[in-house]
Amino acid sequence: MLVNRVIFRSQIQAFRSFSTTAIVKSHIGSSPVFISNDVQLQEDTMLIPRVIPKGAKSIKLSRLLTVKGPKGAVNLELPDFVTIDRKDTKINVNVANPGSKLQKSLWGTSRSLVNNAVVGVTEGHMSVLRFKGTGYRVLVKKEDDGKEWVKMKIGKCDMQGLPIPRGIKCSTPTSTLLVLEGCNKQSLNQFAGRLRNMHPPEPYKGKGIYMNGETIKLKARKVK
Repeated sequence: MLVNRVIFRSQIQAFRSFSTTAIVKSHIGSSPVFISNDVQLQEDTMLIPRVIPKGAKSIKLSRLLTVKGPKGAVNLELPDFVTIDRKDTKINVNVANPGSKLQKSLWGTSRSLVNNAVVGVTEGHMSVLRFKGTGYRVLVKKEDDGKEWVKMKIGKCDMQGLPIPRGIKCSTPTSTLLVLEGCNKQSLNQFAGRLRNMHPPEPYKGKGIYMNGETIKLKARKVK
């Protein structure tokens, strides 16, 4: 059963953001999301909605869906025209007006966000970074303040790194492999992307940080 309550914007933390770039076919949105009995849903109304542009129009994100499960919780901001209906172990994601081009284009996206959240809180998501280069290595280190950091040796004298965000677990099976795990797929991939961007794979020798099975085509150096 969905529980409705009004909350303030300042109370909201760690949202899954709503992408307006991808257009998903509407028949995907109409497909139900299947969940287990240990998954809980809670629907809130945001007192201060967020408005984001989409072309000449705008989308009002006024609904907050919290999905809770064994692995944790994920918060989703959804448009005001999206409705969530749970029946036993099935979730139906609907829009107010399927004939609207805007609502139809975001129907599948909304359904995908809900499905990713359900998978995240039950099974979890994973992202893998592979470090390639002479002397390249990675480790997870706890600092004096108790915060854990990802520290990387990637072609410079000093170790570089970033603090590990809340809700993400990092491990290093080998010195050149970093495994990131969490229930929030978007936050997980955003953090993995930030690490990768500190040394993206370069096209001549192939040195750098590779994300999730990424490959590149090496270029031949020009001979003068």
